[in-house]
Amino acid sequence: MEQQENHLDRERFCCWICVDLLKDPVTTGCGHSYCKSCINTHWDKEEERGSYSCPQCRQTFTPRPLLEKSTMLADSLEELKKTRLQAASADHCCAGSEDVACDVCTGRKLKALKSCLNCLASYCEKHLQPHLQSAALKKHKLVEPSEKLQENICSRHYEVMEMFCRTDQQCICYLCSVEEHKDHDTVSAAAERTERQRELGLRRQTIQQRVQNREKDVKLLQQEEEAINGSADKAVEDSEEILTEMIPLLEKRSSDGEQQIRSQQETEVSRVREIQERLEQEITELKRKDHELKQLSDTEDHNQLLHNYPSLSPLSGSTHSSSIRIRPLRNFEDVTAAMSQVRGQLQDILSETETKILQIVSQVDVLLPQPEIKNRAYFLQYSQEITLDPNTAYRYLLLSEGNRKVTWMRKEQSYSNHPDRFTYWPQVLSRESLTGRCYWEVEVEEGMEGVEVAVAYKNISRDSRECGFGHKDTSWSLYCYGNSNGFYHNRIGTPVSGPVSLVGVYLDHSAGVLSFYSVSDTMTLLHRVKTTFTQPLYAGVSVHTGATAEFCKLK
Repeated sequence: MEQQENHLDRERFCCWICVDLLKDPVTTGCGHSYCKSCINTHWDKEEERGSYSCPQCRQTFTPRPLLEKSTMLADSLEELKKTRLQAASADHCCAGSEDVACDVCTGRKLKALKSCLNCLASYCEKHLQPHLQSAALKKHKLVEPSEKLQENICSRHYEVMEMFCRTDQQCICYLCSVEEHKDHDTVSAAAERTERQRELGLRRQTIQQRVQNREKDVKLLQQEEEAINGSADKAVEDSEEILTEMIPLLEKRSSDGEQQIRSQQETEVSRVREIQERLEQEITELKRKDHELKQLSDTEDHNQLLHNYPSLSPLSGSTHSSSIRIRPLRNFEDVTAAMSQVRGQLQDILSETETKILQIVSQVDVLLPQPEIKNRAYFLQYSQEITLDPNTAYRYLLLSEGNRKVTWMRKEQSYSNHPDRFTYWPQVLSRESLTGRCYWEVEVEEGMEGVEVAVAYKNISRDSRECGFGHKDTSWSLYCYGNSNGFYHNRIGTPVSGPVSLVGVYLDHSAGVLSFYSVSDTMTLLHRVKTTFTQPLYAGVSVHTGATAEFCKLK
């Protein structure tokens, strides 16, 4: 029925031209109605013909009729629009499958506007009015519509749970608070909600701050990505340009070499041909002489032979074969050998360059922001047992506790001579070489001058001032003495906050990471190094007057 009414309304109030509800309706002389703009546009197209027709019944009009607004039809349209809006509003207010329905409505239920925790019912706008007007009902607690109102009822006492037990962390009713929760820490649910809201606010602040930090990190990484891409593109472009410049140079060198070879070729061939021509002339002359001598020798008249013999011309000087230097068939093979040598050298240079480029490229590193690890258990999985090498110990240092503890002594110890022994500074190195990931701890008692916890290469010097930990680029040292702590490498110092009694050292050799921590209930980072280690490292310690240091057993 409703669909039929909508169909009739559409036929009655529809413009035959635009096939939509009439807008600013006008009626022609034949009684048909159109939108004013639609019929005027239609008649504008018929202007040249001089007659104007009704689009529906084809009746013509001459001259063009004057159009007037159909007041009755316009009023009817307004009423239709209001009726449809009200119907749409009612449909919009009706409760759907995902909405909370009013518990009072009968028939078609409307959406609930509020739920009452006291009445344990939900109300639409109309049925909520008593709670907004009645003095008694105004005291009820209204909340956003909820289908879980029954969860607010105590299953034991069937009372609203308006209390919260902090001891058991659960909502309870008033009767629960004076019975089984009598001695517990209880507060009103509203008070606990306020406290939880405060905690939630703090958590939100933390989350929002983290979001801001991560957004900054993302922006930095985007900038880093752009910088890496730009740098890589420029490196490729520059490399191509350099190689492009090298090709003409090689071609020019090849052309110059070819010219030199051809020039020398012409010189040598000309010299050979000159000698060859001279030799061929000499051969011709000799053959002629041989022929004369043969004729004279064949003369049978003795007197004639003896008469002509003195008139024979002497032989001209001969080019002796030993004076002609015939080289082995190498000729220009030396040039080929030289070019082969150049090619080998160029290949070596290119190979070395490629290796160097790969090393440089591999060091391009983006350090993503990582949370600082403060859990000692994480480091203990890489624990490394450290024992000290007596052959490296300074003569006034005493090793004990299985060569894990070192103490400064006033008296020189009876160590034998050894090339690994430190003779200038009171230092000692570990027996174990350190690669991969390692972690160890050193307990320090500073004494009068302090302790240095260090790592060093095996080839650190032993008998000069330069052998001190942190004095050269072969060692890294953390100096512990009261609040005057510092990190040293290659004579460059960095202040470190203190005091420190237990030092944790974490080494990731392949990643080039060396970290020093102050170990207590948590791990506090003192200093971190990011570099490239080229050799295995050794743990070291330098103990000054009155001090001791002990490498802890961690396993």
